[in-house]
Amino acid sequence: MAKKNNVVVIIVALLLATLMASMDNTIVSTAIGTIVGDLGGFDKLMWVTSAYMVAEMAGMPIFGKLSDMYGRKRFFIFGIIVFMIGSALCGTATSIIQLSIYRAIQGIGGGALVPIAFTIMFDVVAPEKRGKIGGLFGAAYGISSIFGPLLGAYITDYIHWSWIFYINLPVGIIAFFMIAFFYKESIEHSKQKIDYFGAFTLVASILCLMFALELGGKEYAWNSGMIIGLFAAFAVLIIGFIFIERRAEEPIITFGMFKNRLYSTSNIMAIFSGAAFITASVYIPIFIQGVFGGSATNSGLVLLPMMVGSVVTAGGGGFLLSKFNYRTIMISTLALLVVGIALLTTLTTDCSHLLVTIYMILVGLGIGASFSVLSNAAIHGFTARQRGSASSTLSFTRELGMTLGITVFGIIQSHVFTNKLASLFSSGSKAPEGVNLSDPSKILTPGTREKIPTEILNKITEALSSSLVHTFAWAVIPAVIALIAALAMSKEKFDPASELEEYSASH
Repeated sequence: MAKKNNVVVIIVALLLATLMASMDNTIVSTAIGTIVGDLGGFDKLMWVTSAYMVAEMAGMPIFGKLSDMYGRKRFFIFGIIVFMIGSALCGTATSIIQLSIYRAIQGIGGGALVPIAFTIMFDVVAPEKRGKIGGLFGAAYGISSIFGPLLGAYITDYIHWSWIFYINLPVGIIAFFMIAFFYKESIEHSKQKIDYFGAFTLVASILCLMFALELGGKEYAWNSGMIIGLFAAFAVLIIGFIFIERRAEEPIITFGMFKNRLYSTSNIMAIFSGAAFITASVYIPIFIQGVFGGSATNSGLVLLPMMVGSVVTAGGGGFLLSKFNYRTIMISTLALLVVGIALLTTLTTDCSHLLVTIYMILVGLGIGASFSVLSNAAIHGFTARQRGSASSTLSFTRELGMTLGITVFGIIQSHVFTNKLASLFSSGSKAPEGVNLSDPSKILTPGTREKIPTEILNKITEALSSSLVHTFAWAVIPAVIALIAALAMSKEKFDPASELEEYSASH
């Protein structure tokens, strides 16, 4: 039984592990250019990020279910160990293929860490404090998206890129010992059958989808046999997965849980709000860099207002859980998300820094509560033996929304920008020699801008600005769908009194 004075240590360990896993992709983003410069393999660059995401997404629902069946502690510790092994291997990689394989190992560990951390928190924290502590976990996600790129840039510039992976080792070791010695599960778990066929079809379907989205329009045309085949394989496998899960004795994802209105709407909000938020997170820095001529290395600072906003509502949403129902909190915050994304569509090349900052704060305020409030709403009313599955499925849908969002909206932005550039240079203007116009983040670095005549630079900036505003307009759609899902939520409220009975019984 976990003693009261050990709960703080456990929460610190959970936050460290969550921050470590959630920051891993963002910390790599600013170092990837240097990594490719050292290892080569530019054509395989995308797999450094994708390998981690695929493994993490596939593992989330599987480890969540296994933690319900066999206990949280063993799989959380497993996640820490595997994540550290993957991190150590990444630092030793001598080729881009090796690095991608090692990143997949990291992703397997991350797939266990992220969803189980919140479930352990719910098991050990007293009901009246769960909202506030849940807010800390939400803040951890916001912090990772901002400080990850900054930390990655600093380590790469002043130490060596391998240390963006080695830095996980001391953090992981601290979290490991904290959980190993201070967390003792009080909930009994009974052994049950493992749904191997469900796990296989889920992982295989995600792999096919990710390969199709990553390769489509880049390595292969969207209408090529390879991409069509991958999408077809995804469709067959996902249908097979649903068929298997509906008949499995202990399914990886229990579809019966979606009959719970609060749970189903929470997952809908997670996937669509995630898609809208990640679009803003990726393309606002490019807008700032393109229009105002900022540095890509410090792009993380650009998103600081958004992070502050998300931290405020992540913590505030958790605090308000005992005062208002989930529906009221989510409607209020997601309305801000819709307004914030909609206002981004009004940006122009002559807008002010202050205006962009205000819009970012609104977007941050709009997304923050989804990290803390939805995590509580998704497991509301479920027994302790179902919470791991419920929490991991929510993490999975949020990650899926972000992945699909950045892929789909990336295609839209690239298509619009390419067409506008084609129109620009077909009218007689010529691209400066040695300037690659295919990558907006490289076009508008300070060094490259100096090579471009002012008249042409202004036209390129206008084309980039227009393509980004066009992308933000499309991102309004998932934000609105998330708000509609909030309006459809049932009116349950977090009730510390009823939760206290179960907490007391299990402790």
